[in-house]
Parts: sequence; C-alpha cells; structure tokens
Amino acid sequence: QDFYIDAELYLDTRDAGNTDELSRTVDYGEVCSRMTEYMQKNTFRLLEAAAEHMAPDLLCSFPSLKGMELRILKPNAPIPYPFGNVSVSIRRMWHTAYIALGSNMGEKETYIREGIAALEGNSHCRVKKISGLITTKPYGGVVQEDFLNGVLELETLLSPHQLLDFIHEVETKAGRKRLVHWGPRTLDLDILFYDEEIIDTPQLTIPHADMANRDFVLEPLCEIAPYLRHPLTKQTVRDMLAALKK
Repeated sequence: QDFYIDAELYLDTRDAGNTDELSRTVDYGEVCSRMTEYMQKNTFRLLEAAAEHMAPDLLCSFPSLKGMELRILKPNAPIPYPFGNVSVSIRRMWHTAYIALGSNMGEKETYIREGIAALEGNSHCRVKKISGLITTKPYGGVVQEDFLNGVLELETLLSPHQLLDFIHEVETKAGRKRLVHWGPRTLDLDILFYDEEIIDTPQLTIPHADMANRDFVLEPLCEIAPYLRHPLTKQTVRDMLAALKK
C-alpha cells in the first residue's frame, strides 16, 4: 500500500547556520531513507502504531533531534466513501526529568549503580548527569540503616506515567519490597521533576510533594541543577536547600 510521511524536525540550527556545515545539522536525506526503510521493514495494523513506533526510532537514530511532529497518511484506505486521506499525527519530544536515587539495604552502592545502568539501558532514556552519593539518616521515623542517596538528570521519550512504570520495574528487579511505608529498601527511585509539568494523580505527583523537606534530595540535586526552578513555588533548588538548612 502507499503511504505518505510528513515530518517536522526540531533541533538547534544555529551552529549549522553559522558554519554552513552539514555535520552540524541533520541530513534530511538520511532521515527520509530511515523512514522509508522503517516502513518497508515493519508491519503494523494501525497508523497509530506505525507513528508511535517510528517517532522514537528516528529520535534515537539522530541524536541532535530535540523532537518531531510526525504525520502518516494513507490515501487508499478501504473506505467505501469519497475521502482525501486517512492520517494520524503525533508530536514526540525529548523531556528532562530528575530522578532521586536511594538504598539502605545490602550493597547499597551496587543497587544504585545497577539502577542507573538500567535507565541507561533503556533506548528511550539518556542519563545526562549523576550527582555524587551521600550517606544520610533515615527519614520518616522508621528505625533502619542509614541511606545512600543521589540524584540524576535524565532525558527521556517516556511520558511521566510510562517513566513511573519503568522505574517501578527497575526497583522490583532490584528486590524492592513495599511492605512498610518509608521502610528499608534495596532501591528507591523517585521522579522529582519532569520538565515543568505539574501532575497530581493517585499514582503520581510531580513535582515530588515532600522534596522541600528532604536534604538528602536537595543536596545532590543542588550539585547538578542548583538553578532549576520549582514550577509551583518558583524557588530554585539552591534556595530550597538554603531555606531547609536555615
């Protein structure tokens, strides 16, 4: 069957414009070849599925892309009425999230390093910065061992809830047991920020609701993103940490 693909690519064009060098931008000929190859090698029943799978493939194949709008049109769909095209359009972007890391059972640093490796192993995630690890006292009143804590910056194509599901999988593989609230854990991964989004559902709250009271979160976060601003309070991470210490 015939398909038409329309793509708008988002990237920083300043270097390419200043240098007139193809290496500083995306070769749209290569993008077209990739789209053609992808559609010829993969079969989907739905246009929605074709678009949803092709977009991340292109964004991962061309690292300079920040995002894209992708439209797939099917001019000869089996519809017994006059029509122009059947099409599906989606917009997919790389998003920036900050993830808190923690462990207070067994080989704490090993659990954290393996958690980071799991994030790096997901093709829809790119770890950009990792803080140092600090030893902290337990939070929440449950008697237990000291924690090892850190924070990382992540670029991801996953939605907030997809990211939450994935980090829960990583925790489960690390042997995490959710038996006692604020209790001991092999690996604890919490989403602190996701772009500037504000989410409040039974499953997920972003920004993290209790962040401003947790020095074990703010200290490593301040190390890698001191001027990151809270979308609700408008405070920077550095300001939140200073207020907590005061």
